[in-house]
Amino acid sequence: MNPLVIVLPIVAVLGVILLVASFRRRDRGDAIGDLARETRRRDAGEPEALRHVDETRATGKEVERAAVLERRGGVAVAERADGELTTFTPPDPEEVGATRRQFFNRSIMAFFGLGLGAFGAGVLAFLWPQPKGGFGSPIRVGAIPDIKAEIQANNGFLYLAEGRMWITEYPASALEKARAVYSPPELAGMEAGVVAIYQKCPHLGCRVPSCPTSQWFECGCHGSQYNRVGEKKGGPAPRGMDHFAMDVTGGVLTVNTGQVIQGAPIGTNTTGQEAEGPHCVSDAGGH
Repeated sequence: MNPLVIVLPIVAVLGVILLVASFRRRDRGDAIGDLARETRRRDAGEPEALRHVDETRATGKEVERAAVLERRGGVAVAERADGELTTFTPPDPEEVGATRRQFFNRSIMAFFGLGLGAFGAGVLAFLWPQPKGGFGSPIRVGAIPDIKAEIQANNGFLYLAEGRMWITEYPASALEKARAVYSPPELAGMEAGVVAIYQKCPHLGCRVPSCPTSQWFECGCHGSQYNRVGEKKGGPAPRGMDHFAMDVTGGVLTVNTGQVIQGAPIGTNTTGQEAEGPHCVSDAGGH
């Protein structure tokens, strides 16, 4: 198993725990504060500021306000009975709102949380099971006789866009040579008379079309050429066209497009097929 599959979720969980703990510690620090020793000693008794307040009229909010002013060195001014205005006292910053430093700190933590959330979503998307069907998964093509009939009806080449692949016939006379070159997942289809070829050119990844006249695959990007089963015949490609793993059960072909098998080395020519007519692109030279 890939170690990243285990490490990435652990890192994401630890990051979330760190973020939550940081928020809780910051909120607790803002609510409680860090009091000096003298302040804690004075708070143990009656705050001096309360001596100016009529105890018979003091409410809970007044007591709290007086305690805050006492810690900050202010003076509590009692409300006059005649309703006259009292001396202005600066409001508590905690009641007014966040300071600039608090704003920036909270913004940084918010961006950190968003980044961590995006990272976690990416990890989940990577680990989430991919839907079945289509390219990258096994594709049931059909019964071998029906496939061969379609190949012949399409002038020797059957293209399946769902699997990004070409299917062509593999001659039984070439099987002896094929067994010395190709892997068992490739031979499973070749022995049934077909081969599944990845559409991508191994040179630079262009989609390789078939050439009806030469009966080869000929890449229009840089001139690489391959015979009907994908073996390199010319051009700058480093090898033959890649194949897909195949399985034939009960006469039905299934192509695993999630298992790409590297094409045969330069010089491989199990079928002996030469160009059967004019080329669709000029020969780039080299074999």
